[in-house]
Amino acid sequence: MAEAVEIIVVPHTHWDREWYEPFQRFRLRLVGLLDDVFERMEHDPRQRFTLDGQLAAVDDYLEVRPERREQVAALVRAGRLAIGPWQILLDEFLCSGENIVRNLERGLARSADLGGAMPVGYLPDMFGHIAQMPQILAGARLAHACVFRGVPDRVRTHAFAWQAPDGTAVRTEYLPGGYGNAAGLMDDATLVTRRATDLAARLGAWRPDGNGSPILAMYGTDHAAPAPDAPDLLAAADLNGTRLRLGTLAEYFATQPSTVDGLPVVAGELRSHARANILPGVISVRTHLKQAMGRAERRVERYAEPLAALWHDPSVQRFLDMAWTRLIDASCHDSVTGCGCDETAEQVAARLAEADQLGRAVCDLVGARLAAAVPHDGYLLFNPSPTPRTALVRLDVEAPGDAAPGLAGADGQVVTAQVLDRARTLLADDLVPTAELPAVLTRVHGRELYGQEISRWSVSRADATLTFEVARHGDPAFDVEDVRLALADAGQPDQWRVRIVAAPRLTVAALVDVPALGHAAVRPVALPAGAAMASGAVTVDDRAMDNGLLRVEVVEDGTLRLSTSDGLTVHGVGRIVDGGDVGDSYNYAPPAADELIDKPRAVRTVLRHEGPLVAVVDVVREYRWPAAADVDAGSRAVDRETIIVTTRVELRAGERFARLRIDFENRCDDHRVRLHLPLPSPARSSYAEGQFAVVERGLTAEGGGGEVPLPTFPAAGFVAAGGPEGSLAVLLTQPTEYELTDSGRELAVTLLRSIGMLSRNRHALRDEPAGPQLPTALAQCRGGRSIELAMLPFRGAWHEAGVVEATEAYRHELLAFSGTAEPSTALPAPVTGLAVDGPGVALTSVRDRGGRTELRVVAQTPADSVAVIRAGRALQGAWRADLLGRRGAQLVVDGDGIVRLPMRAWEIATVQLDPA
Repeated sequence: MAEAVEIIVVPHTHWDREWYEPFQRFRLRLVGLLDDVFERMEHDPRQRFTLDGQLAAVDDYLEVRPERREQVAALVRAGRLAIGPWQILLDEFLCSGENIVRNLERGLARSADLGGAMPVGYLPDMFGHIAQMPQILAGARLAHACVFRGVPDRVRTHAFAWQAPDGTAVRTEYLPGGYGNAAGLMDDATLVTRRATDLAARLGAWRPDGNGSPILAMYGTDHAAPAPDAPDLLAAADLNGTRLRLGTLAEYFATQPSTVDGLPVVAGELRSHARANILPGVISVRTHLKQAMGRAERRVERYAEPLAALWHDPSVQRFLDMAWTRLIDASCHDSVTGCGCDETAEQVAARLAEADQLGRAVCDLVGARLAAAVPHDGYLLFNPSPTPRTALVRLDVEAPGDAAPGLAGADGQVVTAQVLDRARTLLADDLVPTAELPAVLTRVHGRELYGQEISRWSVSRADATLTFEVARHGDPAFDVEDVRLALADAGQPDQWRVRIVAAPRLTVAALVDVPALGHAAVRPVALPAGAAMASGAVTVDDRAMDNGLLRVEVVEDGTLRLSTSDGLTVHGVGRIVDGGDVGDSYNYAPPAADELIDKPRAVRTVLRHEGPLVAVVDVVREYRWPAAADVDAGSRAVDRETIIVTTRVELRAGERFARLRIDFENRCDDHRVRLHLPLPSPARSSYAEGQFAVVERGLTAEGGGGEVPLPTFPAAGFVAAGGPEGSLAVLLTQPTEYELTDSGRELAVTLLRSIGMLSRNRHALRDEPAGPQLPTALAQCRGGRSIELAMLPFRGAWHEAGVVEATEAYRHELLAFSGTAEPSTALPAPVTGLAVDGPGVALTSVRDRGGRTELRVVAQTPADSVAVIRAGRALQGAWRADLLGRRGAQLVVDGDGIVRLPMRAWEIATVQLDPA
């Protein structure tokens, strides 16, 4: 043990905003706790308190006790109360990198309003840490991190240099024993000296340098308040010259150097089980929450914010702020993880639904303004990607008579459209007693009827028939009073035939060109006879689809054979494997006598669309899965449920990947369902895209702590694996759990974990409970389940094979807005919003920052790169900025509004553009 002259005891509470009780019940306890703490602090200047590194606890308290705001601010200014820097203590793997940045940005700003944030990246209870967190913290000018879970076994000192993939490192404090390593220090006034002596020896063992710097002792735990007489108890303790004093976490870090010189280096993510549980099962429990998070984040980050920023609509900023509030709140480490009670999960789902709704509202508002220049039979198409795209769009259009449909652009060029569906034209055909006709006419609202507008109408006296013809845009001169008069003149037969006929409409698919982060307009036209088929068309032959880049064949057992144009073939893709799960929301656990079911009882295929632009085949497989598991017996039930799993396979013209949607109704409990994907070549590691990085992981996980180290890992954008003969990438729409199985020969992606307990006191793969043993019936996830992903076979290294670019295309469809101008209006010309390219350069954000356009890019490549930014308009200037938007070095802008930004491998860069 190194000699320490001082132990800084940090009174704190770890506040789970919502967990085994819902938010408002936990807040009731928070208010009571902080009332007592702040009352003591007001009367005793020796008192200190650290409020868990998250502003959410402060905001939640002040919403109930607004009269305490000045007292809280005074305590912060005096350095006695440490708050921030986060808005909420998140789960780092289950939200986007941009969500993490906004969380930190908001927490720091709110803390500044109350006197200043604790300048420490405090990460006490996250279930592991992402690789880019050091760069994120440094980008917000935080020099320190403080962590507990995920630290590897090779760390033997209390401080280490945590290094991000780009080389950025921050000094990181490890908390041996966790954020409550001194929690019982003052439970018994007569034992404070003895316990403090033991604590000094235990924590001092992590300081072999002998430099005499203070020891950090974390005095607190979940939802707990410090002893009221803590200052007196510490003052009375006798530790042979070692001083005990209360301090905030900020006061401790003020005694530590901010450099990483001489410290052992740990690079990349922290996901080791060696020293603490990282509870990896939270990645796959309640998968609908992960889907909702991914959907809402994409809606806000890649559609709503860029539309508002690039097309200059500041009126929607408040909607965006509200969306981010809900996204950040949902990212909490006991929220989106799904490891809380059912009420908590329902509240999280509601927040994410609202965030998505707010994002859609912004898109609708901005899109409607842009579409006002498009004729009402046309559409404005928005491309959320930073490069020009030729992409498939699905549109509802009026049928062009007997001719084949096409879409024309502003330049007059016409592209072929494939008919996917035909809408019903006869919407109603009823015999109505004459006395009830007035009630029928009340269904007309203005000129709207059955969701469309009345374009023509007629009254036939000869056969007592009233006919309404409806279309998307009707006759502006229509007046229902004219119909009433015509009916009155037609006499009084016993009954009338009332027909509502819609104009023939089609759902079509077409490949259209749209500029980078820009828009283009199209309108339906009739194709001339003999019009050419689209190049690169998809063909269907029996149970095989081929677009010239990829061939997908459905084999007899319902799995797929993928073959690329350069000769790479992957067999047996898409095997469904159902096994037991008697774990809980934190950790998977198979029954002692598990039964795996992977062979369907019956298989059939249904051809839905046969090209030439998109082909779709449904693979329908029937299984008999055990109805539940017997947790005590350690086996699966004898009773069976018939489960129909439908895998919709879609292949589009011009795409190198096949899209899958897997649907089934879950009528079973206590099980795990995985999609197995054999690899073209055995893999020694996987590459998973997450938060601003692609992380390499091996076939095993480091153990040594309190849980069995299963090598199940998270991925957010894609996971890729393979070897010299070829690889397979799985493209994702939300955070997902995967594992390399069979010694690296197969990739298993978790589709569902169905469990019935928040935590189990006795768990086969974990030594101690992770929370209270409470039933979570809704975590069985019964009912309809739908999961989407795509498969991309490729050769070579992932970063040279276009995997990042394919992921961008898969995750970001074009967005269509109906035109509202007069039919005679000419289509507006295509407009580029903002273009970004460069080897491995990915865009993560475009937003308005006080009238400037701010974008964030990351070099997702192991080699240095150059991002080329084309503003699409003249610029007054361009600047680098930090992650909080504080302006830095000015960048060179050429005469065409082009900025060339050199980037380190894995660098996250923020750029602000000043439009002229």
